[in-house]
Amino acid sequence: MKKAFLAILCALPFVAVSAKTSSEILIDSLKESHRVILIGDGTEPSKDSVRAVIDMFYVDQFRHFQDPSAPYFMFVSKDSRFAMGIGGAVRMRGWADWGGIIPYNGFIPYAISVPADKVNRRKITTTPAGTALYFKVIGRNERIGNYQLYIETNFDGYNQVGMKLKKAYATVNDWTVGYAPSTFGDPAAFPQLIDAQGPQAEVQTNAVLVRWMHNVMPQLTVAASIESPQSQVGYDNINTGHLNDWVPNVAAFAQFNLNDNGHIRLSGITRFLPYQDLVTASNAMRMGWGLQLSTVMRPTKHLTLYGAGNIGEGYGSLTGDLIMGNFDLINNPDSPGEMYAPQSWAWYAAVQYNFRPDLFMSATVGQERFAPSHHIDPTTYKYGLYSAVNLFWNITPRVQLGAEVNLGKRQNFDGTHNYARRACLMTQFSF
Repeated sequence: MKKAFLAILCALPFVAVSAKTSSEILIDSLKESHRVILIGDGTEPSKDSVRAVIDMFYVDQFRHFQDPSAPYFMFVSKDSRFAMGIGGAVRMRGWADWGGIIPYNGFIPYAISVPADKVNRRKITTTPAGTALYFKVIGRNERIGNYQLYIETNFDGYNQVGMKLKKAYATVNDWTVGYAPSTFGDPAAFPQLIDAQGPQAEVQTNAVLVRWMHNVMPQLTVAASIESPQSQVGYDNINTGHLNDWVPNVAAFAQFNLNDNGHIRLSGITRFLPYQDLVTASNAMRMGWGLQLSTVMRPTKHLTLYGAGNIGEGYGSLTGDLIMGNFDLINNPDSPGEMYAPQSWAWYAAVQYNFRPDLFMSATVGQERFAPSHHIDPTTYKYGLYSAVNLFWNITPRVQLGAEVNLGKRQNFDGTHNYARRACLMTQFSF
């Protein structure tokens, strides 16, 4: 039995889908919806040349499913060496919490009240947060080669309606410089959800970085980056104190591409976490690290599987629930003035089934667990459970409706726990 299971597992990467998958059909319909405005001198380019330029708008290893679709209107030079698009999405979400509420747009098990709040147990909220605008330029220059410029803003800043920068970067051939998703994350492997937060193992961190990414062969992509640090250290200002980050993070991944049917990615990150030891009046540093295995695969044209698992020490501020606290370094109660990087781990799994290319349903489950090696306050978060079931309908390639139900649990180290429930509706218009 064990040998048969291993044989099936090893064969998964080589599963061939004979027909186009539902997601490919939907993307093809999006590509057909573009309106191209030709600029510059020269004769009108062939349809194949224009289509090749449009295809480049859909190539992005770090595209999150909540990012806007490629723009409806595009400016393309007649020599097909330059293309520019301005697009965005208008997204409206509304939800009802009951039997335990979460005071955030994202469904975050860490934020569940323990013990239960006997007064505030129901809440209805609406928000335009997630509405976005973006600007993208794609070109080719004889001296520097292929390049891309990208800026994306979301209206989820001040009071959930202020404009907030989400991404701003430039890519020249294999190099990316700017404010972009961390190399440690894998947005393409995130399941499609209405919830803005997602399961705990999602790594949604953006950072100012310099990244090199290269296709070694069609089946293998590798990347490495140096990234600005953003540590969250739990100092107490009695025995330990704050110290500014001064050593960048280092992240890398190796990705096995399953032709057009998905990928399997192994990624890692190393962090350097400084703090002050006020007992000895000295500065100190601890190393944090994280490893992640993630995948998205399409074994049939109707079925898509998503999954990720990560583990590490001192990487809590990069993942789900632990972003809500200062868990990269915590105090060692057995040695005043000393801090250490506690271990944690998280995972999620999701399945999506497309009844038609424009109608699909998905289910997601996930967990994150905090595992310090020393005694800790019994009321501290121990683990969180996350689940979601949803239905999406693309009325047109650029108009989407969705409904979702979430269930979550928070449990503390002393065994106390509480649940939260949420029902969501969403409408989104892309342009």
